[in-house]
Amino acid sequence: MKKTLISIYGIFSYLIGLTGLTAFMLYMGSWSFLPLHINSGVADSSTALAVIINGLILILFGVHHSIAARPSFKERLSKLIPAEAERSTYVLISGLFMFAFCLYWQPLSGTVWNIDNAIIILVLKAIHILGWLILVAATFEIDHFHLMGLKQSLIMRTTEGIYLKEKFLYSVVRHPIQTGVLIGIWSTAYMSMTQFMLSVSLTLYIFIGLHFEEKSLEAHFGDTYLDYKKRVPGVIPFWPRK
Repeated sequence: MKKTLISIYGIFSYLIGLTGLTAFMLYMGSWSFLPLHINSGVADSSTALAVIINGLILILFGVHHSIAARPSFKERLSKLIPAEAERSTYVLISGLFMFAFCLYWQPLSGTVWNIDNAIIILVLKAIHILGWLILVAATFEIDHFHLMGLKQSLIMRTTEGIYLKEKFLYSVVRHPIQTGVLIGIWSTAYMSMTQFMLSVSLTLYIFIGLHFEEKSLEAHFGDTYLDYKKRVPGVIPFWPRK
């Protein structure tokens, strides 16, 4: 019975996480056929309130992703819930945060840039889609279903692989998931202040988070990761190495 409940919870969390991520991708694309997207709202006069609300969403998002990803927190959480459900819980809350961005991110007045060249717009749309495809492909390269908690909840296996994966996207950059996110949030012909605040905030969070993730990877893989780090750039492909 316990295994069945954990499996159901894992499937539910996976669907929420995947749906939330998909909704966020569409939201950031500012697709005109959607009733709700990053630029569909109209800014009111209360700019300060909008910034405060957006800031609170970002703080809560950052606290969850920073603390919940730490091994010490996972160990404590596993004492309260089954270890097989720990990753699913992380994915569930992450999915809810993606929905929160879509539903509660407040519009701001102002435009950072606006490109009206049809060819450039088409190219940027293609790059935008490519970014999200890179993100999804990267998750499958490192075991998508383990990353999303489904494997742990269905087959009751919580251990991760001990080998450093270096193939395809991971031979171009060390963190292709984050590369995909950055491409997805910045490749736009129309950058409103609404999107600019979110893009800048997520970019800062990504690089701060990667700093600590790199430390964890170095501690886990040792010289193997240090050698990998020397040969492969972190986020920007083909970035010159020292």
